[in-house]
Amino acid sequence: MTDVAVETRNLRKVYGRKVALADLNLTVRRGQVFGFLGPNGAGKSTAVKSLVGLVRPTSGQAFLFGRPAGNPEVRRRLGFLPELFRFQEWMRADEFLDLHGRLAGLDAPARARRIDATLELVGLREQRREVLRTFSKGMLQRIGIAQAVIADPDLVILDEPTSALDPIGRRDVRDIIRHLKSVGKTVFLNSQLLSEVEMVCDEAAIVNHGRVLAEGALRDLLGRRELDLRIGAPSNGLMDELSSRWKVLSARGGMITLEIASDDEAADVADVVTRHGVRLYHLTPQRASLEELFVRVVSEAERGRSELT
Repeated sequence: MTDVAVETRNLRKVYGRKVALADLNLTVRRGQVFGFLGPNGAGKSTAVKSLVGLVRPTSGQAFLFGRPAGNPEVRRRLGFLPELFRFQEWMRADEFLDLHGRLAGLDAPARARRIDATLELVGLREQRREVLRTFSKGMLQRIGIAQAVIADPDLVILDEPTSALDPIGRRDVRDIIRHLKSVGKTVFLNSQLLSEVEMVCDEAAIVNHGRVLAEGALRDLLGRRELDLRIGAPSNGLMDELSSRWKVLSARGGMITLEIASDDEAADVADVVTRHGVRLYHLTPQRASLEELFVRVVSEAERGRSELT
């Protein structure tokens, strides 16, 4: 049994002259919560639609659990909540889930068990006989997750599941995602709410213009340590030594940010500054947030594209 839940190999999708995906390569391991990140127009929705069979790639391949994404057997192991959903608002919650259970091929006893389990999971057990048109946005989002997991899939793809939710609603969705992971499910989370991703994801990929810019475990992606300095007027000699020993991430007058390997190097930086006779007013180790990483990676890629044009 493969330990890879999702894999794309040189996945490419072109609409006329617009390249939505350009040789997208991803690997998502089983049992992980994987964050799929990128700015608007980055190709995320096209990639998701390719994985669930709504879009046929121009070239390249997509695999779910080692089989082509369009394979009927493997699609039975997939649950999906689209970003822009329209549910049958005249249905009761239990009727709606019964419909999706029948669409998934569950028999009546299995549907009854799964309806109870999923309503409990998403916190809507007391609203099972209420009509969807009476639901709030948060309740609709939760019933949407319920339909995605009604057939107990191995892979759950959630496209912007916390959009338009208040903080309590986002917390509820985070708890559901954590539960899915705890029972061995793989969750592929497409989201622009980076703080949410940082709280629940094990791994992530940042994409733009249909290409992966960075991918890996969050602890590795965010593992870069930074050191903020506020010093007196920096001399050329000081800047030369700092840049020879550490990566200078930014330097604006006496405000300098360095990339360091460990917090212990802060003492070495302080020694270098004082040895050059420059006053040291402030020195603070930092660790980059996912938002900071995202902005830096996307901005650097955009600058690279501009230089090539």
